[in-house]
Amino acid sequence: MSVNGVDGTGSEDSGWEVEPGDESGAAVVATVGRQIKLWREAKGLRATELGDRIGYGEDLIRKVERGARIPRPEFLDKVDEAVGAAGLVSAMKKDVEEVRYPKKVRDLKKLEARAVEFCLYSTINIHGLLQNREFAQALLRTWRPAYGPEDLERLLAARMARQSIFERSPGPELSFVQEEATLRRPIGGRMVLRRQLERLLEVGELPNVEIQVMPTERADHPGTGGLIEILKFGDGTAVGRSDGDFNGRPVSDPRRLRILELRYGIIRAQALTPGESRSFIERLLGET
Repeated sequence: MSVNGVDGTGSEDSGWEVEPGDESGAAVVATVGRQIKLWREAKGLRATELGDRIGYGEDLIRKVERGARIPRPEFLDKVDEAVGAAGLVSAMKKDVEEVRYPKKVRDLKKLEARAVEFCLYSTINIHGLLQNREFAQALLRTWRPAYGPEDLERLLAARMARQSIFERSPGPELSFVQEEATLRRPIGGRMVLRRQLERLLEVGELPNVEIQVMPTERADHPGTGGLIEILKFGDGTAVGRSDGDFNGRPVSDPRRLRILELRYGIIRAQALTPGESRSFIERLLGET
């Protein structure tokens, strides 16, 4: 990994690789790279000279300039100062801010930004919108094949960025149903789980958020097909997906959405109420 996550000191590989197939992201990064090259040349600097001034190698400078690497914010700030761009290079941080996230996550974040109602049923893990950073990091570290430090940081940053949805005003209505098992699995250890349960209680206090628990003892409910996610938009349209239906692909056809909405409605009715769920989570916290 190229930049220290605490103080941002540079090393040889500051930034992220451009995701294969991400044409829109690649176009943004290529434009930023061309602008950096123009500023460098206008200053009369060779790539190696710019690298020396800002503490990075020539190879990285050239990768960024040809659009093969997504630069980190601190890299752009250092280039700005080195070439005397008076903030114009630093201003491009906004352009690359979201491109560093995988395209799939960016597309999902755009849908979530439009949604006015969320219906989210999770069977295996605590939903990503509810995870605190510590728990999310521990969870991502369990995946195989294991992520390298750079990919892990990128995915973690993307997951945390999605939680800006809780800061929207007016906020969307969010309904979460969590299987009990997801609240008991000590991902990252007991203390990590404790802080995650505290996070659930904190988010559950928001007036537009309802968190419900589906007890493991509920022997007969229509959630055995797996995760269900439904996003509803202000114009009356919606999109949804389920692990067990339509090959797991998102659907927007009203007839297919009706199936997901029917199942989610039954799941929600069979789960503990929000008040009962809060008491259940508090009890789990006391036991953890």
